[in-house]
Amino acid sequence: MFHPHTQSDRDEMLGLVGAKSIEELFEAVPAEFRFPELNLPPQLTEMEVMDLLQDLSAGNETHRDLPMFLGAGAYHHFIPAAVDAIISRGEFLTAYTPYQPEISQGTLQAVFEFQSHVINLTGMDVSNASHYDGATAAAEAVNMARTVSRNKRKKAVISPGLHPHYRETINTYNQGDDFTIVGEDLAPDSTPEDLIALIDEDTAVVLVAYPDFFGRVYDLTELAEKTHQAGALLAVSVNPLALALFKSPGDFDADIVCGEGQPLGIPLSYGGPYLGLLATKDKYVRSIAGRLVGETIDVNGEPGYVLTLSTREQHIKRGRASSNICSNQGLMALAATVYISLLGKDGLREVANLNYQNAHYAARKISGIDGFELWTDGLFFNEFAVRCPLPVAELNERLLDAGIIGGYELGQNYPGMEDTMLVAVTEMNRKEDIDYLVEVLKEVAHG
Repeated sequence: MFHPHTQSDRDEMLGLVGAKSIEELFEAVPAEFRFPELNLPPQLTEMEVMDLLQDLSAGNETHRDLPMFLGAGAYHHFIPAAVDAIISRGEFLTAYTPYQPEISQGTLQAVFEFQSHVINLTGMDVSNASHYDGATAAAEAVNMARTVSRNKRKKAVISPGLHPHYRETINTYNQGDDFTIVGEDLAPDSTPEDLIALIDEDTAVVLVAYPDFFGRVYDLTELAEKTHQAGALLAVSVNPLALALFKSPGDFDADIVCGEGQPLGIPLSYGGPYLGLLATKDKYVRSIAGRLVGETIDVNGEPGYVLTLSTREQHIKRGRASSNICSNQGLMALAATVYISLLGKDGLREVANLNYQNAHYAARKISGIDGFELWTDGLFFNEFAVRCPLPVAELNERLLDAGIIGGYELGQNYPGMEDTMLVAVTEMNRKEDIDYLVEVLKEVAHG
């Protein structure tokens, strides 16, 4: 262990607090807890420590080493090297929330471009400067709908096809409050139309996923009409990459769009940091959480960027704020902005199409194996559910033995689906990877 303080440094600090020694400094701590035996290994040089850590890390097997078919809300996509190169520049990497926007023009412009991309993808009018992740963005969408109704409506209708973690976060936000959440206990194979019967005049928001947690894609037109007839808002949680291929929520007349921006140039990173998206219609802009950057003209007639709206309670609305959550790190929003800008409209559509085609190829091949049956019904994007001839936990162990990271065990969140696997396929899964997965599944089913 490296100690930066010299003995004279320690003596000076002890003198300032009035202690003559380290032992005297810790006299208030009971003797049995004062200086425990740490049982540390023999000391090593820096070079030896680096060699040890390298050996330990070599034992890890990740998506970089093995074919992976695990998604469930976080996906392995190719990220161009330029994304990291740009976000690693000092002026971006070290920047924080621009409380003084007049001297943060670069940061503000990057956020403005991010918002513009989100608007283009979602079909909404305005976007905020991001949230922490898809779960907090979904919870903020519900909060926003409550604010729009002035908290007079006391119910949210939420699809069981919304990511389980998002539903948990929404329930945490609203626990102990006079607000009811329904719809979660519907059967997993229910459709958005099944939610219509739950909508009434007390409903503030109807929240569905697009694609849903099982990868399915539905037309939301009828749900939107019924939601609006009841005076409620329709919120849609999206995978933004899918929007490059399918109709945008704006085409369904959605009122709020939230989602997880991780597929847009953000690595898996052991679960974060990720990127929460939140966009809405113009008429609800003053109820949106977070901050919005706008474009204007300065005194010299040049383009300039300002914090048009900033609803954070700490320094603007305080107790009147629609939310007490602040914005996400701008670095993640910048990564998504660079990714989208590099690929462009055609590139995004090509990547989305690769995901779609690869997933459908895998689904056809897997469903042709005796003992395996597609649970997913109808149109899906890059993820599908399949019934297996044995519990998914056991199947995944066998897949890992064969050098494959398997799919997600749906029984973890949906009781009774312990034999159903959620398989994710992206542009990073080569045909050879899919064929190898099918080969191993055949061996498992027949062995």
